[in-house]
Amino acid sequence: MNSVKWGILSTAKIAVEHLIPAIRESETGTIHAIASRDAEKAKDIAGKLNIPVSYGSYEELLADESIDAIYNPLPNHLHVPWTIKAMEAGKHVLCEKPIAMDGSEAESLLQKTGEFPNLKVMEAFMYRFHPQWEEVQSMVKKGEIGSLESIHSDFTYYNDDPDNIRNWPEMGGGGLMDIGGYCISVSRFLFGKEPNRVFGELDIDPAYGVDRKASGILSFGDKTATFTCSTKIESHQRVLIYGSDGLIEVEKPFNPQGNESAQIYLTKNGERKMIKTEAVDQYRLQVDAFNSSILNDTAVATPLEDAVANMKVIDAIFKSGEECTAVEV
Repeated sequence: MNSVKWGILSTAKIAVEHLIPAIRESETGTIHAIASRDAEKAKDIAGKLNIPVSYGSYEELLADESIDAIYNPLPNHLHVPWTIKAMEAGKHVLCEKPIAMDGSEAESLLQKTGEFPNLKVMEAFMYRFHPQWEEVQSMVKKGEIGSLESIHSDFTYYNDDPDNIRNWPEMGGGGLMDIGGYCISVSRFLFGKEPNRVFGELDIDPAYGVDRKASGILSFGDKTATFTCSTKIESHQRVLIYGSDGLIEVEKPFNPQGNESAQIYLTKNGERKMIKTEAVDQYRLQVDAFNSSILNDTAVATPLEDAVANMKVIDAIFKSGEECTAVEV
């Protein structure tokens, strides 16, 4: 086996616009099939994207023995159930974030993977694979900004569509589940450890019952991270990394366009300079990394334990917002 054959579980926008092109451009992966609960829709997408096989049910896709790996971009409440079904069918799984509806469900998935030691399961936090984060992490470790003291991140967009699943609470909608996880993840990634306590503030949309804005403070001992995410604010994203001797600004931290270089700004001693990283498709880098773990039987780049830990912080933010008090993680 020198390449990975992929099956796509649903015709979700992120699959059609990002993951399928990424697999096509990958060095070690091919698209074999796509499935939808609407057979005609699956056939139409397969025709447009030159995918060899289409299925009118997810079960048929999983029963296809020629498929090695599944991409699961289903709504949040279906991430764990269908990831488990894919494992039971002998497939590796790249599952969209958030990995589960809560920390308990994420833990149950982690425990289930113990029954399938030869299969790889990874949460699809694609930003981790962009070289700008290798650069930022290197700068922090080298002490370019002195000691890392605080991180602040923003991630917002405007979505007022009642038919969009991000506005459906029963499917795990809301800003914190959709984009707040990025802000939490990047703080954990840079500090290299878990927060011990959080405080969250939630603004619940009266029409949809999901959080339309969430802000949080994460305590890492004597260090802190703060964030704001929203589905009812003009689209914006930025990460600021504060050190004792300098500041790093990441202009497009989570989804820089693949045809544009990403820009980082370093401020020290009153001088601000720009650092460019190459233009890459972070989705393709994610796919190549996952393919490599399958083909070489090595650990995935971001283990499922990381996904569980991120989910537990999200749980704590929700709990803090409901109780209006700081919560231990």
